[in-house]
Amino acid sequence: MAGAAEYPGGVRADGLPAVLSDRDRLAALEASGQVGSAPEAVFDDLARLATSVTGCGISAVTFVGETRTFWKSVPHLPYGDAESWQNAVGDSFCYFPVGMNGPFIVEDAEKDPRTAGHPAIGPWGVGAWAGFPIVSADGQAIGSMCVIDANPRVWTAGELETLAILARAVSSEVNLRVSLSSTRNALTRAQDALETVQEALDTSKELARSLQDSLLPPLLRPVPGLDAAARYLEASGDVSVVGDFYDLFQARGPWWTAVIGDVCGKGTEAAKVTALARYTLRADAGEHLSPAAVLDRLNAAMLAQRAPRYLTAVQATFRTTPAGLAGRLCLAGHPPALIRRADGRVQQVGTPGSLLGVFAPVRLADVRFRLAPGDLLLLYTDGACEARPDPDSPRPHRPMFDEAALARTLADTRGLDAAGTTGHIAATLAAHHDGWASDDTALLALRVPPRT
Repeated sequence: MAGAAEYPGGVRADGLPAVLSDRDRLAALEASGQVGSAPEAVFDDLARLATSVTGCGISAVTFVGETRTFWKSVPHLPYGDAESWQNAVGDSFCYFPVGMNGPFIVEDAEKDPRTAGHPAIGPWGVGAWAGFPIVSADGQAIGSMCVIDANPRVWTAGELETLAILARAVSSEVNLRVSLSSTRNALTRAQDALETVQEALDTSKELARSLQDSLLPPLLRPVPGLDAAARYLEASGDVSVVGDFYDLFQARGPWWTAVIGDVCGKGTEAAKVTALARYTLRADAGEHLSPAAVLDRLNAAMLAQRAPRYLTAVQATFRTTPAGLAGRLCLAGHPPALIRRADGRVQQVGTPGSLLGVFAPVRLADVRFRLAPGDLLLLYTDGACEARPDPDSPRPHRPMFDEAALARTLADTRGLDAAGTTGHIAATLAAHHDGWASDDTALLALRVPPRT
């Protein structure tokens, strides 16, 4: 069995990691709200991704208490009740990543001196085991995400990297719920809707739009010192879920991340890639303040999981400053961002880069930008710069609403706040083609308020 040298905090009298009884860790576990909670689609989806990537028969998300392990997600097992989905903390391997606050990798459980003779090997059929900790926002290991193979095996670097990403995604989801308690119910309902509506995506517009809404933030979290607004515009007559998405969240300390993406195609496959992209971006943005590095990791995750669709994206990581806003921005096969200066001038920002989910390596580059009081940054999907006329309209066709038209429209919004700007663009797009929209469109605007 693993000994005191394996665990930074030493061991208890029963030989298990002493950190299991640490008050700060137990307080973080309690604050997570996950002890004894029922399974949820968001965690089941991530666990299924883990089995898909590794080919293992079992994947689990667990939360580890002082004396009990609570099973949050084991997709291959039926859920009975909260009492049946827990066991003594020493009866599984899940405490290992918690005790180490790091990965625990076993290639042959019977022969590895750390696990030989462990009581979990027989009941769980453990030939090989790989697990990573679920970590609270303040760095406390409160649980684990693991996969179990019935036979001994050698884990590849790609498999372990993907498992690490998925564990960070679980951590990000838990920590987001803690920090945004006021929106916890809305987020849970949105994720629960994912599995409910998948079978009816092609036949029900109402259910399809419910899934579309679940892939977008229910509201934008306020950024101190900034004015932000987002708008999603549906394509005319489209009953399929498409891959346009946006997000705005705190990455780390004073740094925030804004992102807009566009997944190729529609329907269930596009929705899965959209969900994977949002979780991966949220998981990695706090560790890498370079948008190019985060998008590169998303590309690696998509290739490792053989994502069925590619995507384009633009990501900006920024912080407010006494002079306004400073940040870096990266384009991954996406149209350039636009900056509207306080005097109405419009500038493009971003270096063209590779789309994601097709090739490795990719060509991505960060570009620095600044906003002064009154300046606004606009991120958008191609529905705003490739808007085509209705082919069935009897009226004379107007030209495509292109990038030049979008830039002129943005210049016309001089003096408007973020919500007014996105509203004006939406109205101009609708008027240009008499209310007909050829594609879904996402808009996200960030504005530094002018000084009074």
